Amino acid sequence: MPKVKVLSRNPDDYVRETKKDIFKVPRNYNPTLHPFEEAREYTRALNATKLERLFAKPFLGDLNGHRDGVNVMCKHPISLSKVFTGACDGEVREWDLPKLQCTKIIATHSGFVRGMDFESDAQKFWTCGDDKTIKLWDNTITPEEPLQTILTSDVPQGLSRHKSKEVIATCGQSVNIYNIGRTTPSRSLTWGIDSIHHVAFNPIETEILASCASDRSIVLYDCRERNPLRKVILKLRSNKLAWNPLEAFTFTVANEDYNLYTFDMRKLSTPVNVHMNHISAVLDVDYSPTGKSFVSGSYDKTIRVFEVNKGRSIEVYHTKRMQRVNCVLWSLDNRYLLSASDEMNVRVWKANASEKLGVLKTREKESMNYSQKLKQKYKHFPKIKGISKKRHIPKAIYNAASEIATIRESQKRKESNRRAHSKPGAVPYVSERQKHVVGEAK
Repeated sequence: MPKVKVLSRNPDDYVRETKKDIFKVPRNYNPTLHPFEEAREYTRALNATKLERLFAKPFLGDLNGHRDGVNVMCKHPISLSKVFTGACDGEVREWDLPKLQCTKIIATHSGFVRGMDFESDAQKFWTCGDDKTIKLWDNTITPEEPLQTILTSDVPQGLSRHKSKEVIATCGQSVNIYNIGRTTPSRSLTWGIDSIHHVAFNPIETEILASCASDRSIVLYDCRERNPLRKVILKLRSNKLAWNPLEAFTFTVANEDYNLYTFDMRKLSTPVNVHMNHISAVLDVDYSPTGKSFVSGSYDKTIRVFEVNKGRSIEVYHTKRMQRVNCVLWSLDNRYLLSASDEMNVRVWKANASEKLGVLKTREKESMNYSQKLKQKYKHFPKIKGISKKRHIPKAIYNAASEIATIRESQKRKESNRRAHSKPGAVPYVSERQKHVVGEAK
């Protein structure tokens, strides 16, 4: 006869005799495990989260020297240590980020510098300004005169360089496509709008470009076509637009209604995501090189970091003296953020507020990686989640955010009551993503 082994448990090992008895903890005879391992890991994760917030000091320094407000910034396509800024007085400066020093000053335009972009070889760069000119400059020296000057009939509001061809695009009364070396546009594209204030080429699908116009529209163009492709109109004006560097069909716009909208250009009728938290108009947006996050600057004197698939910001940076943020940049090494504001300063921040800079020893790296894994494992526990999400913001911003939240809640409640006391279908339900889009045209 075969032998049969039966699993059995003795109730005396785990059942209390009275209600006042302590629960018996089963002993684990496996020497590699410990009965209190979960409790120990939770305590370590909690301490790691507290230390992360304690050492979160994102501000690194400022680039001081401009004599007027900074209106545009451009990162060097090759060098991680260089960044170019253009001011409202027509001055362009080159900065050395490790030293926080200005290395070059160029008087480019008489008036605002409206746009700036680099050539593919990083030896030359383009600028446009209020003096109705587009100029090409040599980056290898400190030039006194431009290599090329293009006169325009209207003030160019923005500029973008094609990523592979010898083509630039400017915007103003229309989107003008210039072949480099020619002084007249090869094509002018418009779609019944007054003025266009921003234009940007797609970094992957290089023939596609998008623009933001004063009639609240976002228009897509193809350099190979004679007419624009598609247009979507929002309730308020979009100020800037940024393409995702790793997804050719995704872009994010900074809007006047305090929100940012991420769109899929294959379906413009509904945004993929709505990013909230700002309490005033959003003026600029820029993606990280990984394409998973982006940074935004606002009229409310703060910059915020968002994840692409989330509607709320994960970081908010501010200082007492910082005024409205005109432009923001995310560095190509994914470690630093730059913001330029009205009080003539360019500030440098850490993308990860609690990151330790400098050379790390092996034991430090192992400890930080272990702490990071623990925080990821226990991030949904209420106490750890509350500590990791807590951010200090100025009192004025806190009060304004509370007021906006109350207004939105009131509007939702009013709409819900109206729907409940009306005929079925008389008041249709409109999602948060759809209510900000007026319409789409093809």
